[in-house]
Amino acid sequence: MRYNFPDIEKKWQRYWAEHRTFRTGGTQGKPKYYVLDMFPYPSGSGLHVGHLEGYTATDIMARYHRSKGYNVLHPMGWDAFGLPAEQFAIKTGTHPRETTERNVGNFKETLQRMGFSYDWEREINTTDPNYFRWTQWIFLRMLEKGLAYMSEVDVNWCEELRVVLANEEVEEKISAGHTVVRKPLRQWVLKITEYAERLLEDLDELDWPENVKQMQRNWIGRSEGMEIDFTLPCHRQKLKVYTTRPDTLFGATYLVISPEHPMAEKLATADRLKTVREYIGNAKLKTELERTGLQKDKTGVFTGSYAVNPANGEALPVWISDFVLITYGTGAIMSVPAHDSRDWEFARKFNLPIREVIKSPHDVQEAVMEDKGSTCVNSSNSDISLDGLDFSTAFNAMADWLESKGHGKRKINYKLRDWIFSRQRYWGEPIPVKHYEDGSLRPETDLPLTLPDVEAYQPSTTGESPLANIGEWLHGEDNHGKFRRETNTMPQWAGSCWYYLRFIDPQNAEALVDPEKEAYWMNVDLYIGGAEHAVLHLLYARFWHKVLYDLGVVSTREPFQRLFNQGMILGEDNEKMSKSRGNVIPADDVMGSYGADAVRLYEMFLGPLEQVKPWNTNGIEGISRFLSRVWRLFYPTDTEGSELPVLDDTPLAEPLLRRMHKTIRKVSEDTGQLKFNTAISEMMVFTNELHKTGCRQKTALETLVRLLAPYAPHICEELWQAAGHDESIALAPYPAYDPELARDEELTIAVQVNGKLRGTFTTPAGTPKENLIQQARSMESVGKFLEGMTVVREIAVPDKLVNFAVKPSMN
Repeated sequence: MRYNFPDIEKKWQRYWAEHRTFRTGGTQGKPKYYVLDMFPYPSGSGLHVGHLEGYTATDIMARYHRSKGYNVLHPMGWDAFGLPAEQFAIKTGTHPRETTERNVGNFKETLQRMGFSYDWEREINTTDPNYFRWTQWIFLRMLEKGLAYMSEVDVNWCEELRVVLANEEVEEKISAGHTVVRKPLRQWVLKITEYAERLLEDLDELDWPENVKQMQRNWIGRSEGMEIDFTLPCHRQKLKVYTTRPDTLFGATYLVISPEHPMAEKLATADRLKTVREYIGNAKLKTELERTGLQKDKTGVFTGSYAVNPANGEALPVWISDFVLITYGTGAIMSVPAHDSRDWEFARKFNLPIREVIKSPHDVQEAVMEDKGSTCVNSSNSDISLDGLDFSTAFNAMADWLESKGHGKRKINYKLRDWIFSRQRYWGEPIPVKHYEDGSLRPETDLPLTLPDVEAYQPSTTGESPLANIGEWLHGEDNHGKFRRETNTMPQWAGSCWYYLRFIDPQNAEALVDPEKEAYWMNVDLYIGGAEHAVLHLLYARFWHKVLYDLGVVSTREPFQRLFNQGMILGEDNEKMSKSRGNVIPADDVMGSYGADAVRLYEMFLGPLEQVKPWNTNGIEGISRFLSRVWRLFYPTDTEGSELPVLDDTPLAEPLLRRMHKTIRKVSEDTGQLKFNTAISEMMVFTNELHKTGCRQKTALETLVRLLAPYAPHICEELWQAAGHDESIALAPYPAYDPELARDEELTIAVQVNGKLRGTFTTPAGTPKENLIQQARSMESVGKFLEGMTVVREIAVPDKLVNFAVKPSMN
């Protein structure tokens, strides 16, 4: 029989759908495993091979855990609100709902062609009123708790699109030729800052990549410092400055305030007022990204006013510069140019004094504020001297002195800002709030509040969303009086903040999620997605989850216990796939040529899942040949017909028996650790052994297809059926290995000196640590690195390595 992948793959996809093979079980009797993809935005361009990498990885883990006896939840849905569909509607007049439905259909067809074992009965869509009803419900609970409020805030306003952009969207839109300015708008805001400390502390509980956790820590930006009062003699007021380095106060030679600071114009002397106003006006036209870029030329204007340094009584000039943001600290900073590169550049440009107050090996032009191993100099007055003190001692001494004199107080600060939650768009979740003529507002009582049908999708002339143009939807009257509905819609982030909960109980009409089901399934055991969501999506989802935890809706403090970021698959030109480069490789095209199983295997075989790697069509041809070799173990000749393979039941020879058990152990361990490329390599080695020995023994061949099934399910289903089994291989138990038969008889031991490889040797498995160290010491290639050194520590990891930690001898 030929390996006819098109017919085989269609056959088993129909079988899985008809038999509901991957329907998630109940909450009793089995351990659970919840594996989740970052669900996609269904764009019109469809899925390319790079998109499939993460989905393939989660599917392997889902299938692997099912065969290990777990109750698996592996769902899929669509993050389908958002700007692209609305922009397409503006251009073509096509309702975003039509565009979204068409795109969802295309995406779903591709995912089903790949044989992913999703429970499609749990499919959700953020644009479904039955879904966003609960998004609106969560918002109203936040409103009740005081976590949602309205404020006039400066936003990034795109003139052409007439929408508010997140800071992260600004650069992309400017690069596309759009104009982005800062302007004040009435906005809904969520008080994420109230959860800053919890968001920071609970990161320690999570099995996440350390770089992602660090990115979140940096975004939250917790700092311990001082709020210091600088007296303004000519104004009979004080200017509050936040600093993390009060120990450098003696080195402050000027102050800088934000253009938005409420005292900016008040501090301008008569001769400086015009210049100050012009500078403030120009700053309003810049985005935060333009203002804070490290490479930008420093700009500023002197107000003409001075403030008194409380440490030494010096008069410090007060400047305005757009690199200072009103949203951080107090919107005013003290500048110590001798020890901060940004302050140094500014001081050099405007001929401001530079005074050294930290004794450091660094050049004064370098930023040494983080060099906390240095000591203070030139830092004393009649009350206090910091000279010779290290950072910690000097920090506390200055903080105590400032507090005792009434010049300041200790304070914890965060870079994290409250979340601007409004968008001037049609295609988003309506914010369920009514504004009454008396100035009060009340929540909508009948959820979901749905979108009205409209004929035009352009934002209104007032800067509001298109909803402001729909009079019959916009205005109403109830027993509280006449009202006007909120015209802002929610950002696309909203629907993706909690979708993992709805997958647990998608048909529930009475509650967001059933408490018993939530308690069983949460947390998500494995969450796989791209690193581009390392901060905002994950931070926002964690925030919403903590709110729901406080409301008693969820039982865990965190949503995603383990996070894994897959690396990007590049085009064959080693560049990121994009239409503009013309290097996109459509997933459907490759499946048409090689089959879904080949695509799945190849994507996992390219290299470690977390690494960036280029696509290579020659490589998938090699994977296709491997699948044919597996097929020929059952069907040695390519003949037409449907004859069943004849497998024998004779006992395996011991060498092949040991090889089989070692393969089971290796593939099982590597799969569980997401080391898919090495697991596939091990299966290739075993396949070669079976061919080389001419083995057609039933246990050996069935073991191979059970190991391979999570990776290449269609061919394995076909071969499993051909071997005489009626039930799907997806429900067959995973092969078990005998530890004694799987034990390596001889192993290669790496020998390191101070962590650097200096040689290897082979030894029987299970060799005691003392013997490993003795053998390592006897090696000539290692001995020369131990000469003249003192061995501080000898580390032996059984069956793996020996490491000598050494330092030069004192003799």
